[in-house]
Amino acid sequence: MKKTLKKSLILTAGFSLLSFGLISCASTKQKPKTMIVDGVEIMNSYDNSEELKEKFPVIYPTPIDTKMGKAIENRLLTGFENWNRGFDAWKAWGTILYTDDSIYNVHGARLTLAEYQAAMNVTLKKANIQMGDFQNIIICDDWAAIRYATETLSNGKSVPGGVMEFVKFKDYGKELGCRVEEGWGGTRGSGFSAMSNFQTAEARENQKKIDAEMIAYKLPETDNLVEKYPVKYPTTDRSKNADKIRTALLKDFDSWNQGFDKWAENTKTFYTSDAKINYEYNIETSPAGYVEAQKRAEAESQLRKLYYDSMLINGDWATIHFRVVFTDSESGEQRPADIMQFYHFVEEDGNLKVDMSWSSGR
Repeated sequence: MKKTLKKSLILTAGFSLLSFGLISCASTKQKPKTMIVDGVEIMNSYDNSEELKEKFPVIYPTPIDTKMGKAIENRLLTGFENWNRGFDAWKAWGTILYTDDSIYNVHGARLTLAEYQAAMNVTLKKANIQMGDFQNIIICDDWAAIRYATETLSNGKSVPGGVMEFVKFKDYGKELGCRVEEGWGGTRGSGFSAMSNFQTAEARENQKKIDAEMIAYKLPETDNLVEKYPVKYPTTDRSKNADKIRTALLKDFDSWNQGFDKWAENTKTFYTSDAKINYEYNIETSPAGYVEAQKRAEAESQLRKLYYDSMLINGDWATIHFRVVFTDSESGEQRPADIMQFYHFVEEDGNLKVDMSWSSGR
């Protein structure tokens, strides 16, 4: 798998979306649609999700049938609206959402709220980045995984792009409302160095220790794939086919670590014959084309899959965020990275298979 997303697009990843009003996630009380924060008018209502979905449609919807889930969906939609109003509106919206302890990981760099806002300020001075449609909003428990379109306007040119994020929410109660605990926007790649510049020296040293632990990570010696590839942040499945979907994901994951030929053979049962596989956001190919592309990439990177951060399964969809280690083709050194993927499953020949997929990360 290869690095994805142009740097200018990735840097927007998690910054825009997630901020919550001074209302509990479960609240249904009517509130005004807008409010003034720090002299800026922003959107803040739990009662206008359907209205916002006309402006930011969800192309591939999945079931959202809990109060928490509906509140999270609303906050995502409202976040898009406020982002597109400009940096001052997004920053004001963020002060309503985040707590002082909230963390956002951008291209692998772990940022505090203040660091996060500083990074966005610099990014938006270079380009006007607007949010478009949601391709996916997948919610399980207090987690959301999203895939969405962006448009970057710079030097008179418009460049389309896309971003993936995983976000952990928490209901802090009526006084503070529903807010982001931690988020992951974009995968570690060309943007990591730029984002690291916003960290403290201590945070950068801590990152080096985490990187070393990932490089030294050893897979558990077991044939039980659930135990071999644990999920760091497990969630409740929301699909009648969850067990079959999980089995397919784990088998695909494990086949990669058994060698390229084993993985290539497994793709014949993992994907439908006419599957559309998207990687690097602007490349769509067939299963055979994907195997050929990965063959070239694997020859350079010798990538190892380690464990999942997240695995969300809802309806016919699954999305995963996982950790890998690869060999840098220039230096020969091992480096840690992460990958985000979205899969849509259908039945073919009596088995569940992937007919559409999207991947971000090395």
